[in-house]
Formats: sequence, structure tokens, C-alpha cells
Amino acid sequence: MDAQAFLKQRLLCVAVIEHADDAVPLAEALLAGGLKGIEVTFRTAGASAAIARIRQALPTMQVGAGTLLSADQVKQAVDAGAQFGVSPGLSEAVLNAARSANLPLFPGVLTPTEVARALELGCKHLKFFPAEAAGGVNLLQTLAGPFGHTGVKFVPSGGITAANLPHYLALPQVAAVGGSWMAERKLVALKAWSQITALTAGALHVVSQTQVK
Repeated sequence: MDAQAFLKQRLLCVAVIEHADDAVPLAEALLAGGLKGIEVTFRTAGASAAIARIRQALPTMQVGAGTLLSADQVKQAVDAGAQFGVSPGLSEAVLNAARSANLPLFPGVLTPTEVARALELGCKHLKFFPAEAAGGVNLLQTLAGPFGHTGVKFVPSGGITAANLPHYLALPQVAAVGGSWMAERKLVALKAWSQITALTAGALHVVSQTQVK
């Protein structure tokens, strides 16, 4: 699957799903708001089941597995039907497992050394995490200096909100933005599907109104 397929909306919902029964209603709420991409993080025991349920019920949803920290988790994600993977760090074991399974992977980077190593490993779409805590837009602009000509693109996440979303989207080196504010744990726990739909629609409106500099 081409990485661009799930980046074209420039927005990805990063979701922590505690109970697999919430997976499909959550994905339906995102779709109702216009968003077709979700990253289900492997931070809960029900992540695999959540991915499998969404894939079965909603074939138009592009479903990824996040927080992949081991080759075993990559296998679980692939078995569940994940269409792409995301890792918070640059693990060659995770990257090799993903490549063996033909799973597009966004490894996580933060420093120039990590970006350079990722490029050496043939990765040009990179998760930038934790975005805000590390310096956010300013750091991404700085990294664009030595790496801009390489074609590297970033998917920042971590601390991004509706308020600072436009600042990230305006950067030409940002392929898409990952955010959890659209579907925070408390909203999912409350089954606040209509609120999630509204937040998603609002975020996509920001995307449509933001010009890349």
C-alpha cells in the first residue's frame, strides 16, 4: 500500500482504545466527520481486536497500528489487518519485521542523527515524536535545513491540538499530522461519538483552510 494513500487527508487520528467494542463506533464517528485514517495504538490489550473489527466493518477506513515496539507486535498488527504501522522510535528490528510483512512503517525520529539513520535505512516518511515537547514547529523548520533536499517528510504527533494544528500543516516538510484530541480516551469512554465527529470535522476544516508555506 502506498504511504500516500493514507496521508492525502493530512490528518490522522491517534486513538487509544481500551475496549474493542468501542472500535467500530469510534471509527464510524471519525468517518462521519470526514476522516478516513485512524492509528490504533498498541497501548492496550484490545488493540489487535480493535483493528480487526474496524477492518471488517468499515472497509473504507484506513487503519494503522501505532506504538509498535517489537517484531511480535508487528506480527499481531499484520494478522489483525493493519494497513500501516507507526513506531515512536527508530527500531531496526521493528522496521525489518514490517518490511518482511510488507507493512508500510513510519519509524519515529527526533534528532538529526535519527533522521540521518532513517534515511540510510531507506525511510522517507517519519513520525516526529514527541513534537511539542521537543520544540515543535521550530525544530521541524530547523531540520528542514540539512534534510530538505532529501525528500524526507514528517508526521508529527505528541502535544498537537486544534489550536496549533495549522502551524504544523503550513510546513512543506509535514506530510500529515497525528492527533488524539479528536478522540481522547475520556471521549471514547463516554461514547461521545457526536462530539468526536464534530471535532474531526473541525480539524478537517482547518486542513482545508491551511496553506502550505
